[in-house]
Amino acid sequence: MKVESSNSAEQSLKTDKEMIFSRVVNAPRELVWEVWTRPEHIEKWWGPDGFTITTKQYDLIPGGVWLHTLHGPDGKDYPNKVVFIEIIKPEKLTYRHTDDDKGVEPIRFHVEVTFTEENEQTRITMHSIFETAEMLQLVVDVYGAYEGAIQHLARLRDYIGTLQS
Repeated sequence: MKVESSNSAEQSLKTDKEMIFSRVVNAPRELVWEVWTRPEHIEKWWGPDGFTITTKQYDLIPGGVWLHTLHGPDGKDYPNKVVFIEIIKPEKLTYRHTDDDKGVEPIRFHVEVTFTEENEQTRITMHSIFETAEMLQLVVDVYGAYEGAIQHLARLRDYIGTLQS
C-alpha cells in the first residue's frame, strides 16, 4: 500500500489493484455533481493537465454508454468506453471502464465516485479497482494514471472555481 498524500483536503492511496483519490472542493454537492455528469461541463475539465476530450455518446442511465476520446498534449488520441452501473444523484456514480470500441488496449476497471457534503463543501472520492495488478501497473507506468488522477481532480476544482467567480 502506498499513501501519497493524507491532508484533510486531498488524499490518495494505491494498492496492488486499487487507486483511491479524494479532494475537497469548495462548492455545493449539487454543483459538483452537475459538473461531473453533464457533457457541456465535462469537456471543460476532464482528464490530466494538457488533455482535451471529445464525447461521441453520453447516456447517463444505468447500462448507458459514454464513448469519448482523450486528446493528449503529445497529439495522441486515447479512445475510452464507460458503461454506467449505478447513478444516485447527487451522491454516487458507479461505472465500468471497458475496452474501447476499437479494441486498442484491454484496460478494464471499476470506478465508484462519491460526493459527500462536508462543512458546506464537497468531498469527491474516486475509487478505481482494476481487474489485475498488472493492468493497474500498466496505466500507472505507461499512461501516468496516478499523477493524472491527481491532476484530473485539480482541474475539476479549478473549473468549478471559474463557475463561482
